[in-house]
Parts: sequence; C-alpha cells; structure tokens
Amino acid sequence: MSSQCKFKRYIWELPVRWCHWINVLSIVTLSVTGFLIGYPISLGHSASDFTMGWIRFIHFSVAYLFTVSVLSRIVWSFIGNQYAGWMEFFPLFSGKGRQKFFKMLRYYFLIDKEVPETIGHNPLAATAYSLLFCFYIIMILTGFALYSEHAPFGAMHAALGWLTTLVSNQGLRLIHHLSMWCIFGFVINHIYSAWLMDIKEHGAEISSIFSGFRFTVHKEEE
Repeated sequence: MSSQCKFKRYIWELPVRWCHWINVLSIVTLSVTGFLIGYPISLGHSASDFTMGWIRFIHFSVAYLFTVSVLSRIVWSFIGNQYAGWMEFFPLFSGKGRQKFFKMLRYYFLIDKEVPETIGHNPLAATAYSLLFCFYIIMILTGFALYSEHAPFGAMHAALGWLTTLVSNQGLRLIHHLSMWCIFGFVINHIYSAWLMDIKEHGAEISSIFSGFRFTVHKEEE
C-alpha cells in the first residue's frame, strides 16, 4: 500500500499544529518545573536569588499557556476541518469509525499484516486522544485548584475551591502527579505509533505535524 501513496493532501490546519507544539513545550516545561516544585532543591547561592520562586512563576505562567492551548483545540474541534472535528476522537460512535477501529486493532494484534490507511487520525490513536484530553482537564483543574489556595477569597478559589471539599490538598497533589505519569505513558506510545505508521504507510505521518500535508492513496475521503 505504501508504494501507492500519490496524492498530497492538506490535513492538519495551522491552529491544530500550533496547539500540538505548544502542548509539547508546555508538557516538558511543566513536568520539569513540577518535579522541582514537588522535590525542591537548592539551586541559588542564597535565599535572595528567589530560585524556587522563579521556578513556580514559570510553572504557573506555562500552565496558563497550556490551558489556553487546550481550550483553543477544543474550540477548533467544532470549527476546523473534518480531520480536526470532535467526531474524529470518538470513532466508535459511527459504523464507519468502528470498522476502521477494528481493522486497526487487527493490525496491532498481528492478525492482519497490511496496515489500513487512515487519512486523519488513526482510530485507535484518536480514542486515546480523547482520554488524553480528559487527563489534560484533570491536570488543569487540580493544578489551578491548588494554585488558588494562595488566595482563599479570590475568584479562582471561588470557582475551583469545591474540589478541596471533595479531595484533600494532598489528594489533589497525588491526582495531579499521577495524571502527569499517564500523560508520559501516552507520549511514549504516541511517538512510537507515529514512527511506525510513517514507516509502514510512507504517508509523511511525522512531517505532517510540521507542514500539515500527508500523502494518501485516495485523493478524496471515501
């Protein structure tokens, strides 16, 4: 099938690519600074260097950027092209999506040797993306709920303080931390799957997230 890829198609629109790379940079930055916040170390020569203060400032600033990126991607799923649409993340909701899902599942279980071509999101990957966004939301809510505790009478605490009535402060920290490791697990699988599909399909799977273009057998969506 890979030798039949002939048509160059514009798949990933610019906002999708922007959100993808903003999320990548945000996750890396938030993870590094988050580890340092959770396990503080002395990096400055004196307390006046305010090292941990800067680390916390970077963490919270990037958290806002990450939140805007995630919300922007959710909005774009309603106004973008068909490959960015929210239905792409729930392939099991349609008969065609289920058919593609189980074909891809058969390939991953080594039942079929030929990888089925996917124009946009791999149906298995798309299902994982929907779960990933759930972890994004959990990270955002728990993170800002913890952040809001510095101002217990502020607007943010008024909006998210109810979480502290359901889960203790330490419980929120644990959920925040475990969600990060779940995201790490997705990232490892995501890189492997993208690399695998690029090799098997020869459709520019990896480079498409930079350029937006992929090479496919079919000129138009079937």
